[in-house]
Amino acid sequence: MSAEARAARWVRPQIRALQAYHVQDPGEAIKLDAMENPYRLPDELVPAWLDRLRRVPLNRYPDPAARALRGRLRAQLGLGTEAELIFGNGSDELIQVILLTLAGPDRVVLAPAPTFVMYRMIALFAGMRYVEVPLRPGDFALDTEAMLAALEAERPAVVFLAYPNNPTGGRWPRAEVERIVAAAPGLVVVDEAYAPFADDSLLDAVGQWDNLVVMRTFSKLGLAGLRLGYVVGPPAWIHEFDKVRLPYNINALTQASADFALEHAEVFEAQAARIRAERSRLLDALAAIPAVAPYPSETNFVLFRVPRGQGRAVFERLRAQGVLVKDLSGQAGLEDHLRVTVGTPAENQAFLKALHTALAAHPPGTG
Repeated sequence: MSAEARAARWVRPQIRALQAYHVQDPGEAIKLDAMENPYRLPDELVPAWLDRLRRVPLNRYPDPAARALRGRLRAQLGLGTEAELIFGNGSDELIQVILLTLAGPDRVVLAPAPTFVMYRMIALFAGMRYVEVPLRPGDFALDTEAMLAALEAERPAVVFLAYPNNPTGGRWPRAEVERIVAAAPGLVVVDEAYAPFADDSLLDAVGQWDNLVVMRTFSKLGLAGLRLGYVVGPPAWIHEFDKVRLPYNINALTQASADFALEHAEVFEAQAARIRAERSRLLDALAAIPAVAPYPSETNFVLFRVPRGQGRAVFERLRAQGVLVKDLSGQAGLEDHLRVTVGTPAENQAFLKALHTALAAHPPGTG
């Protein structure tokens, strides 16, 4: 029997039907496809950071509870006894931990659509049924009444709400999110991956509801290479998740680097402020292009629509000019939509120049 045949015999049909998560090779292109902070750690901080890493005992396992990092983060977030936190190897691992903790026959994961693709993928990995509630066409607003109806009909074990949402960039009204939390029979995970760029957070609501947890990441702040995320929630939930978390999941170098970064939080806050300012300029520039329709954003990216039928073509023309963005035009509800990360002023200017060229190659109405 061939390896292909044996794999076909034993791999779950749900897994065989999936496509692996695709990460584009940027080559030498300006990389504006992955919502990364374009600013590196300032040169004046690098020697102190490297000195911290030199003192890490690599011959020992890392602290499984990440106690030093946990204590510093708890203090910075101002957490009281009503909240505990757990670290993961990026948000993806935390999504997996949560869903493995709550998986069961016929259990449902519910989320709006479109949203972060890993909610669906990991739900299927865990053998759960994934139910989508479409956002309102045109502006990608949350259809709260449809969400509430789905809660009643499906009785989901888990609801994911990205706040703000990826890939649309908008933040739904807090009151609507709170209605969903209050009505949900199971756990609600509010994903605040883009908290550094947003105007609100539900972190202060942890403890007000017994079914609310808030998930965040260090990635968008400027430390994507560390792969570090965390969930804040009532201790009863966090203690159950901790049983599923693999031991030593946060390596010693990541713990030391994140602790160092928190000591210098003002550096990353300043970078986030620069990104927010550039986002405003980028939104204005896109809105001034007649053939482009950008959407409001409280993230470090902007979703925009190009003329009908040109999504893939515009993406390829941008890439040919050395600018890599995210092509979403093949996804249901996102036809002719592209997503661009907010980069440095020079990167954003290069993107806008390339976009004008890409659109001029096939202007609207030319067939």
